[in-house]
Amino acid sequence: MDVVFTNLPDTPDVEQVVLDKQGILAGARPGLIFVDNSTIKPAAARNLAVRLAERAVMSLDAPVSGGDIGARNGTLAIMVGGPLEALEKVRPVFQAIGKTVTHVGEAGAGQVAKAANQIMVAAQMVAMGELLMFSQKAGVDPQKVVEAIKDGAAQCWTLDVKPARLFAGNRTPGFKALMQAKDLNIILETAREYGIPLPSAAVDAQLYNAMLQNGMGELDNSAVIGMIEQLAGVKLKIV
Repeated sequence: MDVVFTNLPDTPDVEQVVLDKQGILAGARPGLIFVDNSTIKPAAARNLAVRLAERAVMSLDAPVSGGDIGARNGTLAIMVGGPLEALEKVRPVFQAIGKTVTHVGEAGAGQVAKAANQIMVAAQMVAMGELLMFSQKAGVDPQKVVEAIKDGAAQCWTLDVKPARLFAGNRTPGFKALMQAKDLNIILETAREYGIPLPSAAVDAQLYNAMLQNGMGELDNSAVIGMIEQLAGVKLKIV
């Protein structure tokens, strides 16, 4: 069984690697399985699946979530679109890198799931920045606030992992803000295609795109707090 995996920054990169005159499509043999772990536009994933199927190549869009920690520990969440037959053939590889493997649906479904994931991730990062600034400017220790709320209804991966890094002054990636901005732009473009209102995601996209304009794109996506700091006129206290 021949399998090709890709994990590239953006939609044009995947399209070039697959469709270029010296790309995967040009050299593919019938029976090849193409697995893309990138986060790209759902429409592009569907188009690539059609093009590859013309050469008897099965395609899986299989973006992942879990950050650098999940990648190192082999505990990524993998969301898969494409033929179930192809997924079953490559499942042992997925199980080596991921904790959960979910077949979401046909081609493009994995990318839709990843876009949904990124809506939630961005919302959590922005909300964390807001609650930290809210607490500090209201005269309360934000560390104590995080301790008080992280095991209640506000519990989430972001509050479990990110505050300690921010309190230590560590805003290095992790998952780069520029990639979060890219994902949000994909989300909004897809939402426009389907006429879906996403008011919160639109505001989050503005904040992440502002990070890029302010030279903060290489920082961690949790560093969106920097934009909240600018608006609040105060920096998070480092401890």
